[in-house]
Amino acid sequence: MPVNPELQGRVFPSTPPYLVGVEKVREFSRAVFSSSPLNFDRDAARAAGYADIVAPPTFAVVIQEATLAQLLAEPDAGIDFTRVVHGDQRFTYTRPIVAGDELTATLTVASVKTLGGHSMVTAESSIVDATGAHVVTAISTLVVRGDE
Repeated sequence: MPVNPELQGRVFPSTPPYLVGVEKVREFSRAVFSSSPLNFDRDAARAAGYADIVAPPTFAVVIQEATLAQLLAEPDAGIDFTRVVHGDQRFTYTRPIVAGDELTATLTVASVKTLGGHSMVTAESSIVDATGAHVVTAISTLVVRGDE
Protein backbone atom coordinates (compact mmCIF):
# COMPACT_ATOMS: atom_id res chain seq x y z
CA MET A 1 0.00 0.00 0.00
CA PRO A 2 1.50 3.36 -0.98
CA VAL A 3 1.71 6.30 1.39
CA ASN A 4 -1.46 8.39 1.35
CA PRO A 5 -0.68 11.54 -0.72
CA GLU A 6 -3.46 13.37 1.18
CA LEU A 7 -1.11 13.45 4.19
CA GLN A 8 0.67 16.40 2.57
CA GLY A 9 -0.23 19.58 4.46
CA ARG A 10 -1.69 17.71 7.43
CA VAL A 11 -0.92 19.29 10.82
CA PHE A 12 -0.97 17.09 13.92
CA PRO A 13 -1.89 18.18 17.47
CA SER A 14 0.93 19.62 19.57
CA THR A 15 2.76 17.19 21.81
CA PRO A 16 2.58 17.46 25.60
CA PRO A 17 5.33 19.71 27.01
CA TYR A 18 8.78 18.09 27.33
CA LEU A 19 10.91 19.41 30.20
CA VAL A 20 14.57 19.32 29.14
CA GLY A 21 16.52 17.81 32.03
CA VAL A 22 20.17 18.41 32.91
CA GLU A 23 21.02 14.71 33.06
CA LYS A 24 19.17 13.98 29.80
CA VAL A 25 21.31 16.61 28.08
CA ARG A 26 24.47 15.17 29.62
CA GLU A 27 23.50 11.59 28.63
CA PHE A 28 22.73 12.66 25.06
CA SER A 29 25.96 14.66 24.90
CA ARG A 30 27.97 11.60 25.93
CA ALA A 31 26.09 9.45 23.42
CA VAL A 32 27.06 11.77 20.54
CA PHE A 33 30.65 12.11 21.83
CA SER A 34 30.38 15.83 22.50
CA SER A 35 33.48 17.41 23.99
CA SER A 36 31.97 20.86 24.57
CA PRO A 37 31.92 21.99 28.21
CA LEU A 38 28.67 23.83 27.39
CA ASN A 39 26.96 20.42 27.19
CA PHE A 40 28.13 19.25 30.62
CA ASP A 41 29.25 22.11 32.87
CA ARG A 42 26.67 24.56 34.22
CA ASP A 43 29.33 27.11 35.15
CA ALA A 44 30.80 27.05 31.63
CA ALA A 45 27.33 27.39 30.07
CA ARG A 46 26.37 30.25 32.38
CA ALA A 47 29.69 31.99 31.74
CA ALA A 48 28.82 31.79 28.02
CA GLY A 49 25.47 33.48 28.69
CA TYR A 50 23.12 30.49 28.85
CA ALA A 51 20.63 29.80 31.66
CA ASP A 52 21.90 26.20 32.01
CA ILE A 53 23.77 23.54 30.06
CA VAL A 54 23.21 23.57 26.30
CA ALA A 55 21.93 20.54 24.39
CA PRO A 56 23.84 19.41 21.29
CA PRO A 57 22.09 20.44 18.04
CA THR A 58 20.79 16.93 17.32
CA PHE A 59 19.02 16.76 20.73
CA ALA A 60 15.91 18.14 18.98
CA VAL A 61 15.22 14.60 17.68
CA VAL A 62 14.27 13.63 21.24
CA ILE A 63 11.37 16.11 21.13
CA GLN A 64 10.62 15.45 17.45
CA GLU A 65 10.23 11.71 18.07
CA ALA A 66 6.82 12.20 19.70
CA THR A 67 5.53 14.02 16.61
CA LEU A 68 6.83 11.32 14.27
CA ALA A 69 5.09 8.70 16.44
CA GLN A 70 1.79 10.53 15.74
CA LEU A 71 2.45 10.38 12.00
CA LEU A 72 3.41 6.70 12.03
CA ALA A 73 0.30 5.81 14.07
CA GLU A 74 -2.08 7.68 11.74
CA PRO A 75 -4.56 5.03 10.51
CA ASP A 76 -4.87 6.42 6.97
CA ALA A 77 -1.19 7.25 6.47
CA GLY A 78 -0.28 4.04 4.67
CA ILE A 79 3.15 4.02 6.33
CA ASP A 80 4.39 0.53 7.14
CA PHE A 81 7.06 1.20 9.78
CA THR A 82 8.84 -2.07 8.95
CA ARG A 83 9.60 -0.52 5.54
CA VAL A 84 10.77 2.90 6.79
CA VAL A 85 14.35 4.10 6.34
CA HIS A 86 15.44 7.48 7.69
CA GLY A 87 16.48 9.44 4.61
CA ASP A 88 17.50 12.88 5.86
CA GLN A 89 17.53 15.03 9.00
CA ARG A 90 17.96 18.80 9.24
CA PHE A 91 17.53 21.44 11.93
CA THR A 92 16.82 25.15 11.70
CA TYR A 93 17.49 26.87 15.04
CA THR A 94 16.35 30.22 16.40
CA ARG A 95 18.27 29.53 19.62
CA PRO A 96 19.90 26.52 21.30
CA ILE A 97 17.94 24.16 23.55
CA VAL A 98 19.01 24.49 27.19
CA ALA A 99 18.23 22.46 30.29
CA GLY A 100 15.08 23.81 31.90
CA ASP A 101 13.32 24.50 28.59
CA GLU A 102 9.75 23.26 28.40
CA LEU A 103 9.27 22.40 24.74
CA THR A 104 6.20 21.56 22.69
CA ALA A 105 6.29 20.31 19.10
CA THR A 106 3.81 20.40 16.23
CA LEU A 107 4.30 18.27 13.13
CA THR A 108 3.30 19.30 9.63
CA VAL A 109 3.67 16.90 6.69
CA ALA A 110 5.56 19.12 4.23
CA SER A 111 5.53 16.71 1.30
CA VAL A 112 4.70 13.20 0.10
CA LYS A 113 6.48 12.10 -3.06
CA THR A 114 6.64 8.83 -4.93
CA LEU A 115 9.92 7.82 -6.61
CA GLY A 116 9.85 4.51 -8.41
CA GLY A 117 8.08 2.16 -6.05
CA HIS A 118 9.16 4.10 -2.96
CA SER A 119 7.56 7.00 -1.11
CA MET A 120 9.32 9.92 0.57
CA VAL A 121 7.56 11.73 3.40
CA THR A 122 9.06 14.99 4.64
CA ALA A 123 7.83 16.03 8.07
CA GLU A 124 8.60 19.34 9.78
CA SER A 125 8.32 19.52 13.56
CA SER A 126 8.17 23.09 14.84
CA ILE A 127 9.43 23.17 18.42
CA VAL A 128 8.55 26.10 20.68
CA ASP A 129 9.27 27.00 24.29
CA ALA A 130 6.77 27.66 27.11
CA THR A 131 6.26 31.26 25.89
CA GLY A 132 5.43 30.01 22.38
CA ALA A 133 8.71 31.33 20.95
CA HIS A 134 10.27 29.23 18.17
CA VAL A 135 13.37 27.29 19.22
CA VAL A 136 14.02 24.87 16.36
CA THR A 137 12.37 23.20 13.40
CA ALA A 138 13.40 19.56 12.96
CA ILE A 139 12.91 18.31 9.40
CA SER A 140 12.94 14.55 8.72
CA THR A 141 12.58 12.75 5.44
CA LEU A 142 11.36 9.18 5.79
CA VAL A 143 11.72 6.78 2.89
CA VAL A 144 9.02 4.12 2.79
CA ARG A 145 10.34 1.27 0.66
CA GLY A 146 7.94 -0.23 -1.83
CA ASP A 147 7.65 -3.90 -2.66
CA GLU A 148 10.96 -5.52 -3.55
